[in-house]
Amino acid sequence: MIDSALNEVLSLLGIAVAALLMWAALAPFEALGWWAGWFGDEIYIEEPAPEGPVRARRPNPQAYIVFLSGISRVSGETFSRREQNFLRRLAETLPEAVVIDDIFPYAVNNLPLTGQRFFAGLWRWALRRKFSDNWLERLAGYLINVRNIWQVAISIDKRYGPIYNQAMAHVILHGLARFGHDPAQKTPIFIIGYSGAGQIAVGAVPYLKELVAGPVYVISLGGIFGSDPGLLAADHIYHIYGTRDRPQRLCAWLFPGRWPLLWYSDWNRAQRLGRVTFLCTGPMSHTGPTGYLTTSRTLPDGTPYLERTVQMVAEIVRSVIAQSEAAPSVDA
Repeated sequence: MIDSALNEVLSLLGIAVAALLMWAALAPFEALGWWAGWFGDEIYIEEPAPEGPVRARRPNPQAYIVFLSGISRVSGETFSRREQNFLRRLAETLPEAVVIDDIFPYAVNNLPLTGQRFFAGLWRWALRRKFSDNWLERLAGYLINVRNIWQVAISIDKRYGPIYNQAMAHVILHGLARFGHDPAQKTPIFIIGYSGAGQIAVGAVPYLKELVAGPVYVISLGGIFGSDPGLLAADHIYHIYGTRDRPQRLCAWLFPGRWPLLWYSDWNRAQRLGRVTFLCTGPMSHTGPTGYLTTSRTLPDGTPYLERTVQMVAEIVRSVIAQSEAAPSVDA
């Protein structure tokens, strides 16, 4: 019995290592393929939009909110109940904003992993394992995370990152246009980067700013990101973090550009210029039943973790809207 379990674990570890090496080799080719035009100009979308406040068109929206999910996704469609609850509550709390959640930040053309020509079967298999009751099978589901981590690494990379991030800016713009956004209008755009998508959000900003007239803000929700030029290009960065969120804390040491010693880095320059605001949610962890989006834990005042996270994001959006409405009278 023990030998069988050990063999299964070793087999899964072997698969994980092989996958890690394979996607390390293949990851740059997606960005390069987009740049070379191998994939054409099509940006894939998943229809129809769900009923409810998320992805609902508004007659005169005061803001657009784009949610980029963490590395466990296989497509723009979320299967996480916690994320679904968060997005629904956010849209209900901010009826003046359009909330968009169907962008897959780990593909240059928004193509789901399960829609790929050659590897769709592999990702469907991994996705099924992710929801298994067997913990060993669930480990196999982390192949998805491994693959998406490499896309985050590409976004950070100084060689391939500009290509990948430019592609993601076009995907985001396409998503905005589908819900009525006019690039000539100065309606503020908020990109929420959850976990590894924090880097994708930051990386896309310089290129998105070239395509829209309005301000672009990044809300990092436990975001993992390096020292990227997007930190200076964004109108502001709001970094929401929990005191028990180890991954986001670790990335401050993982990326040399975020070390205080490198005072000239984009990250340290952005902080000196007051372009980054840190907002602590309390004793929340990165994900799961103690994370930002859970309803099973509460703060000392009785507020569920999810509600506190929604409140913080809503406060950011409304404060920016109020400032933008006051701006014309100041200019006058």
